Amino acid sequence: MAGRAQPSGGPGPGLLPLLLLLLSAAAVIRTGEGQNLVTEDVTVVEGDVATISCRVKNSDDSVIQLLNPNRQTIYFRDFRPLKDSRFQLVNFSNSELRVSLTNVSVSDEGRYFCQLYTDPPQEIYTTITVLVPPRNLVIDIQKEVAVEGEEIELNCTAMASRPATTIRWFKGNKELTGKSEVEQWLDMYTVTSQLVLKVGREDDGVPVICLVDHPAVKDLQTQRYLEVMYKPQVRVSQNYPVQGLTREGEPLELTCAAFGKPQPTDMRWLRVDDEMPQHVVVSGSNLLISNLNKTDNGTYRCEASNAVGKSHADYMLFVYDSRAGEEGVIRSVDHAVVGGVVAVVVFAMLCLLIILGRYFARHKGTYFTHEAKGADDAADADTAIINAEGGQNNSEEKKEYFI
Repeated sequence: MAGRAQPSGGPGPGLLPLLLLLLSAAAVIRTGEGQNLVTEDVTVVEGDVATISCRVKNSDDSVIQLLNPNRQTIYFRDFRPLKDSRFQLVNFSNSELRVSLTNVSVSDEGRYFCQLYTDPPQEIYTTITVLVPPRNLVIDIQKEVAVEGEEIELNCTAMASRPATTIRWFKGNKELTGKSEVEQWLDMYTVTSQLVLKVGREDDGVPVICLVDHPAVKDLQTQRYLEVMYKPQVRVSQNYPVQGLTREGEPLELTCAAFGKPQPTDMRWLRVDDEMPQHVVVSGSNLLISNLNKTDNGTYRCEASNAVGKSHADYMLFVYDSRAGEEGVIRSVDHAVVGGVVAVVVFAMLCLLIILGRYFARHKGTYFTHEAKGADDAADADTAIINAEGGQNNSEEKKEYFI
């Protein structure tokens, strides 16, 4: 019957096996010389399985037992006196006692003792550390919808973790720095990180990520997408003429494009510092002047607005004479012709200089060849001088002949 007390005259039936083992162990207690107990600390995530190993080096069959933090015997050899069925024998031999603990909780944390029945007895301890991942991860944002240029505040909270969580912030792929506060309740920690962010139009639709850095969990994160309102961005483009000058008598067509959040609802054309010409046609985002003249010169502005604000873009119009482009083409052709003529003249002069140089060089050589003709055949020096002088005269005559 449950709850029935045992007679005081003797041990209960559950203790008899343990007493017999203790008596047998006492009868065979050996010296501890050469035997060493070995174990390691255990770190486990709450709810997982922890394995405790008590090993003996150089074992001589001494008895091994495992005790809990309250020094209650969990296993004596391969016998489990403790009624907690979460402890299960994994391996028992003369050199090892290995026990598993399933469904670990924070209350299981502490020192567990390995004992070896030797003379003197040996004892070492292993520490079980229980990790608890955050129970929840939440981002709170100050404003669901922000306007460009505003500062908004975001808070990320990681609740009931052990040890305290480290929170990291990211905007897209860029890491940001927040400010964290830690609150402790019993053995649990709640961490709140605050991020202050100034937003612009480029942040619209960008995710802000709160990521947890904790040994008990990987890739735990949550995110919120930013929604940013911004005034229009305006751009004016020229449809016609596609390229070239805006000349008298020709048409001009401009288009205005505006983008914003919310989308612009009001768009208009105006002429800066002057009235819009009566012949200008405005149709929605388009402006058309069918026949340009110089009185149309000026700055034309497209304005767009939404709930956030107003923006504009300007187009400066200058109307040229109708033949402005043609004169430029003719002038460029004239310059090309003149350049070609000059190049031909320079080439002809160079050729003439080369021919004259070769001509003078050849006749100058002939003059020196005949200047002492007759001196080589003279019988003596006086005759050679006379012949040489005669040679000079002949040379001069030939020189005059060639000239």
